Amino acid sequence: MSEIEAKIEDLVPEWMYLPDISEQWGVRVTEVRDLVKNGGLIAVRRGPNKSLQVPAAFIDGPGLVKHLSGTLTVLRDCGYNDAEILEWLFTEDPSLPGSPIQALQENRGTEVKRRAQAMLI
Repeated sequence: MSEIEAKIEDLVPEWMYLPDISEQWGVRVTEVRDLVKNGGLIAVRRGPNKSLQVPAAFIDGPGLVKHLSGTLTVLRDCGYNDAEILEWLFTEDPSLPGSPIQALQENRGTEVKRRAQAMLI
């Protein structure tokens, strides 16, 4: 396990399998896979079977946490890879307060996207 993979394991407390997400959303698992493939969601291969899993914090009932996809796009535009994005989203930021993913869950997406866009400069 790489250093960044170990850090992500420490930062992300709970994960969901793609079939569980599709069941929760009432869609086919291929639709969830397409969302990952198109960059609207991040999935990581983990566990003994190296199955694709998504941080549970990204899922809000019947869909994604509001503003998550837009934030992912901004961070990718900044040159971040998926592991770096996960690290940024789940790392505590005292000025928020909390982590960016917590702020997104609390519908404070404008502030999170503003911080992400500031990294473009």
